[in-house]
Amino acid sequence: MQVKNKDNFSSYNPILNFFFFVCAIGLGMFFMHPAFLVCSFVLSLLYYVTIEGLKGFKFFVLMVPLILLLALINPLFNTAGTHILFIYFGRAYTLEGLLYGVAIAFMFVSILNWFASYNAVMTSDKFIYIFGKFLPSISLVLTMILRLVPNFQRKASQIGTARMCIGKAGENTEKKEKIENGMTVLSGLATWALEGGIITADSMRSRGYGSGKRTNFAIYRFDSRDLVLLIVMIGLVAGICVCGFMGGAAVIYTPVLEITFNIYTIIGSVMYFCLLAIPSVINIMEEIIWRILRSRI
Repeated sequence: MQVKNKDNFSSYNPILNFFFFVCAIGLGMFFMHPAFLVCSFVLSLLYYVTIEGLKGFKFFVLMVPLILLLALINPLFNTAGTHILFIYFGRAYTLEGLLYGVAIAFMFVSILNWFASYNAVMTSDKFIYIFGKFLPSISLVLTMILRLVPNFQRKASQIGTARMCIGKAGENTEKKEKIENGMTVLSGLATWALEGGIITADSMRSRGYGSGKRTNFAIYRFDSRDLVLLIVMIGLVAGICVCGFMGGAAVIYTPVLEITFNIYTIIGSVMYFCLLAIPSVINIMEEIIWRILRSRI
C-alpha cells in the first residue's frame, strides 16, 4: 500500500484549509489570463504531488491527454478568429480558437487538481467543525453524502473480491455471466446501503439525536500561527481582487487575441503565485527542516 506524504498544511486550522481552497478554486474559475493560468496549473500540480507523491505524477500523466483533447476540440465548435490555420468541411480552424481551448484546458485541469487536493485535506470531521455550529443538520447530511462514493467503492471491491475467492467472479466466462456477476454485486451493494441506513438511523435515535440542545466537540484550535496565516491570505486575496478590477487579468481570445500586460498584471500574478504557493511552501519547508534535524542526530 502506498504511503501518502505528510501534509503539514492540513495541520493548520480547518478554517484556513477551507478558505484557501475556496479562494484557489473560485479565483481559478475566474481568471483566464495566461499568467494566472500558469500559476494555478503549476502550483495545483505541485501541491497535489507534495500530498500524494508518485500518485500525483500519475494523475498529471492521465490529465495530459485531457488537456490536448480539450485544446484541440474547442476550435471545432468555436470558429471565431482572424488567423485561420486550415479549413475543414467549409469551417475555419482558427489560432484564436485553439489558444482559447488551451486556456480552458489548463483552467479545467487546475480546478481538478485543487478539488483532488481538497478531497485529500478536508476530511468529514473538518467539515463538521466549520459548519456544525451554524448548520448542524445540513453539515451532517453533506458529510454523509460525501462519504457515500468512497464507501460504495470500498464495499463493492470487498464484495467483488469475496466472489472472486469462491470462484463466482465470472472473469474467464462469457459476457452474459460477467453482467450477471456485476448485477449480483450491485444488488449486494444496494442491500448493504439500505441496511446501513436503517442501522445508522436506529443508532442515532437511540442516542437521542435531535431530542435536546446540540453540543460540539473538536480537537482543532485557532492559535496565533493560524491567525497570522489567515491575515496574510486575506491580504493576498484582497490585493489580487484589486488588480483584477484594475484590468490586470483582462484577456480576450476571440475574435481577436488581446492579452493585457501592465503593472497590475505583474503585481496580481505575483500575489496570486504567493497565495497558491502557501501550502506547497509549508510542506517543502517542513520537509527540509525535518531532513536537517535528522542529519544532526
